[in-house]
Amino acid sequence: MDVQGPQTEDDEPVIDLAARELVRDPFTGYGPIRERPQLVRGQVRGVDPMWLATRHEDIRTVMSDPCFTIDAAAVPGGAVAHRTEQTWQARGMLPGYEKYLRAGIFDADGPDHRRLRGLLTAAFSPRRVAALRPRIEAVAAALLDRLPEHAEHGVVDLVEHFARPLPITVICELIAVPEADRDRWRRRSNTLTAGTCGGELGAALAGMVDDAHTLVDHHTSHPGGDDLVSALLTAHDGDRLSTVELVALIVNLVVAGHITTVNLIANGTEALLNHPDQLAALRRDPTLMPHAVDELMRYCGPVVRALPRYATRDTTVGTTPVCAGEAVLPILSAANRDPRAFTDPGRLDITRTRSHRETHLGFGHGAHRCLGAHLAQEEAAIALSALLHRFPGLRLAAASPQDLERGTNPVNWYLKALPLHL
Repeated sequence: MDVQGPQTEDDEPVIDLAARELVRDPFTGYGPIRERPQLVRGQVRGVDPMWLATRHEDIRTVMSDPCFTIDAAAVPGGAVAHRTEQTWQARGMLPGYEKYLRAGIFDADGPDHRRLRGLLTAAFSPRRVAALRPRIEAVAAALLDRLPEHAEHGVVDLVEHFARPLPITVICELIAVPEADRDRWRRRSNTLTAGTCGGELGAALAGMVDDAHTLVDHHTSHPGGDDLVSALLTAHDGDRLSTVELVALIVNLVVAGHITTVNLIANGTEALLNHPDQLAALRRDPTLMPHAVDELMRYCGPVVRALPRYATRDTTVGTTPVCAGEAVLPILSAANRDPRAFTDPGRLDITRTRSHRETHLGFGHGAHRCLGAHLAQEEAAIALSALLHRFPGLRLAAASPQDLERGTNPVNWYLKALPLHL
C-alpha cells in the first residue's frame, strides 16, 4: 500500500489522507501507520500538514491534555493555520462563511466552549433523549411500513429509505424545521458530508446558513415554542447567544446531529448481516442491543477522524516531539482497532466487556466528546431493533462487502447505498 504523498521541508514523508486505501477501509489502512514508532504527518490538498495520532492512548492525551486546544486562535504567539477553515476553503466554501466555523461549538474552547455546551447539555441529556424514544419509535415504524413499497425487483436501499430519513426527521423536529423544508435541509446536509467540492459545496453551505437564519427569524418573531431553537433564544442566567452563534449551532446540529446516525445505522446493519453469529446472538437476546450499538460504533463507526488539535506549547505525543502551534489530527478509526486498547480488535463481538481503558473513541473524548452521543445511540438502537424485528429474513443483496459502494469523503466512512432483500 502506497499512501505517501509529498515530503515536508525536513524530507519527512507525508501521508496522503485521501489515498484510496485509507478512504475505502480506514480500519485496515491506518493499521501500519499506527504501528510506526513515531507519529507521521498527513495532509489533504489545500491544507497544511498535521501530525497523525493513531494510537488509542495518544488520542486520549491529545483530546484531554490542556496543552492542546481545538481553537487555532488560542495558540500563544503568531497566527496558526486553521486546518478546518483551510479544508472548507479547499472544498469550495464561499468567502465570508468562516465566521460560522469560528462561532460554532466545535471550534470553541475554554470558557466559550463551556458556555455554548452548557446551553445545549439539557437538550441532549439521557433523560431528554429517553423522552424522545416514543417519537423515534413512531418515525421508525412509519418508515418501515413503507419500506417494501420502495423495493425494485425485490431489492430496497436501506440508506435512502430508512437510515437517512429517520435521523434527519428527528433532528429537524428537535429544532422545529417546517416539514415542507426538511428535504431541502437533508439534501444540503448530504452535500456537505459527501466529499462534494466546488460550487455545489459552496451553494449548499450558503443555503443551509440562509435557512438557519430564516429559522432563527421565525422563532424570534414567534416565541414560546417547545423546541431547541426557541429554548436557545431565551436567556439563561443572563447569557444569550448571538445570531451568528445560534446559526452556527443550528448548522452544526443538523449536519453532525444526523449524518453520524445515518451512517451508523447503515454500517451497523451491513456488519451484522456479514456476521451471522453476532446477528443470531442479538436475535436470541434483544437486550444486547445497547451493547451491540456500542460495539458497532467501535468496530465500524463512521467517524474516521476528529477535528485537529493545536499544541499551545512544546510537548510530546508518545515519543514524538510536537512544537507549539503544530496540529495533531486524531484518527479515531485507527484508535478503535488498537490492539493495545482492545483484545482481538478486528473481531466484532456484541458481548465485548470493556474496562474503562477499553472505551472506544467513536464519539471522541474529553471536553469535546460528542454532545449528541446519547441521541445517536438511542436512534441507532431503535432503528436496528425495529428493522430486525420487522424483517426476520433480511439479507444483503450484494454478493460481498466489496461490491458495496462507499463514499469518498476521507472524514467519514459510509455506504452510498445498502441494497437489501427484505
